[in-house]
Amino acid sequence: MRKIALVIAAAAAFAGCDKKPADEPVSQSSVEVVAAVDETAGGEVTAEDAKAFLQDAQGRLEKMAEELSHASWLASTYINTDSQYVEALASERFTTMAVELANEAARFDGLDLDAETRRQLTMLKQGLVLPAPKDPQLTAELAQIGSKLQGMYGAGKYCSGEGDSEKCYTLTEMGRLMAESRDPELLKELWVGWREVSPPMKPLYQRQVEIANAGAQELGYDNLSEMWRSKYDMDPDAFAADMDVQWNKVKPLYEALHCHVRARLNERYGDEVVPPNGKIPAHLLGNMWAQEWGNIYDVVKDEDMEAPYDLTELVVESGMDEKDMVKVGERFFTSLGFKPLPETFWQRSQFTQPRDRDVVCHASAWNMDGQDDIRIKMCIQKTADDFITIHHELGHNFYQRIYKDQPFLYKEGANDGFHEAVGDAIALSITPKYLQQIDLMDDEPDESKDIGFLMRQALDKIAFLPFGLMVDKWRWKVFSGEVEPEDYNKAWWQLREEYQGVEAPVQRSEADFDPGAKYHIPGNTPYARYFLARIQQFQFHRALCDAAGETGPLHRCSIYGNDAAGEKLRNMLAMGASKPWPDAMEALTGQRELDASAIIDYFQPLMAYLEEQNQGRQCGWE
Repeated sequence: MRKIALVIAAAAAFAGCDKKPADEPVSQSSVEVVAAVDETAGGEVTAEDAKAFLQDAQGRLEKMAEELSHASWLASTYINTDSQYVEALASERFTTMAVELANEAARFDGLDLDAETRRQLTMLKQGLVLPAPKDPQLTAELAQIGSKLQGMYGAGKYCSGEGDSEKCYTLTEMGRLMAESRDPELLKELWVGWREVSPPMKPLYQRQVEIANAGAQELGYDNLSEMWRSKYDMDPDAFAADMDVQWNKVKPLYEALHCHVRARLNERYGDEVVPPNGKIPAHLLGNMWAQEWGNIYDVVKDEDMEAPYDLTELVVESGMDEKDMVKVGERFFTSLGFKPLPETFWQRSQFTQPRDRDVVCHASAWNMDGQDDIRIKMCIQKTADDFITIHHELGHNFYQRIYKDQPFLYKEGANDGFHEAVGDAIALSITPKYLQQIDLMDDEPDESKDIGFLMRQALDKIAFLPFGLMVDKWRWKVFSGEVEPEDYNKAWWQLREEYQGVEAPVQRSEADFDPGAKYHIPGNTPYARYFLARIQQFQFHRALCDAAGETGPLHRCSIYGNDAAGEKLRNMLAMGASKPWPDAMEALTGQRELDASAIIDYFQPLMAYLEEQNQGRQCGWE
């Protein structure tokens, strides 16, 4: 993933993306900028005022974003009290400026402006995830609630037993057990135990929604739901409707997978634990939130479903060290016509876990200055997962670098799903053909064992889709007032049952607050981007394979070394967010809309297998 440490989406172009030359002059402080704009509050503002404001605001944000990027990098690679203090100060400074400038941008709403100016003003306003009202007390309260919610989640544990026999589990430890254990009673205990962390969050979350809705209204939106759904270059209701259109395209594949997985779980656990029909108990799918099911591949697969090769084994036997693995990833992109990574990348990135200090090992891609100071931060292991992750993270880096000449607000993906989708699309090209091309494999295996590969892919990528859709559907209903606080948990489970076909393993009530047990709710991270990325990555992959002249099965295609595919990809990435995302989509795919049919194309062999397996079974869960 990219490191997103900033409040405005375009600012993520730094601590997870970008900027302009460091020696560019800065004329005023943020306080002076706001004061200068406020001096005209008594008179009418003009189009020229709007342009001047934007130029000044972007320069100011750009400078502050670079400061925050370096503070965040320090806090992630040298974890101690001092580095965290420095990061907190920089974050506070950036947040204060972003809130002020977003509110100032709203002053130009009534003007007749050219499309470019209007687009940038809108992006400046919409970059705030939780807009604070102008009232300083409410702004402070909103910040305090956000900090408390994240602290409650981060400190969450589940403890069982008493006295000397007491055992406490972190979420990481529980996640490992959820993935590995096949004891349904232990899984149920952990599932319920983790959700004890979230009930105290409910009143805080309710108050947070009230304040943020007031902030959204001050920016000209009916509520926070409308504001969040307005960030996609289309009518907010049309965007929500299109999400359902895309879901309905892949729903038959999901339903077939659900049917097969339920049958295999029923065979494993029996009717008392998993009924042969209806919804799947959520604690048995290998993941605390039942959002990805790859961890139960051993339960779902046929006995003869063995992978045609072991990528971890290939990496280890090659003799590559961690830096060599990154060099291989770089060659993927240079084979497509991208410029090699700058020397500073190799000097400043974190490739392995240092022995002398604590660091954040979670993989992320960074652009420190909006230009060429790009880095990755990983604690690389010689595994298949990390080999794939390197290609994914470098996808972010090459994206960040190629749009470096765009204005600050455009140094971002075309929409918030694009960045993740690009990295994932590149990872889809790590096929046997590619592994043979880079001499990790002698011969490309035949297609006889592809179903096992596709099943493993589907258990994560297809199983995730309905979860990726319903998380923000729940929030949109909460933000708009369609779901009242007394129905928060009820609405959550209605959506989970409707879209995922999963159910809680024990009775739930409004004394629970199960949405809060998923980080992105107390962490206030929009989730629709992940649903979009899962669709866009296959759409990108299909278009790039078509450009490369590939005619075989889509799941076997790799664009490595193809000039035509590389040119298409580079042209699209260079646009950043300078145009509405349909323009960027068209530049790469020839389509101006999302199209989940690429997923159906990719998994067509698996769908045929599932239809055969499901004969005689009663599928669905109504």
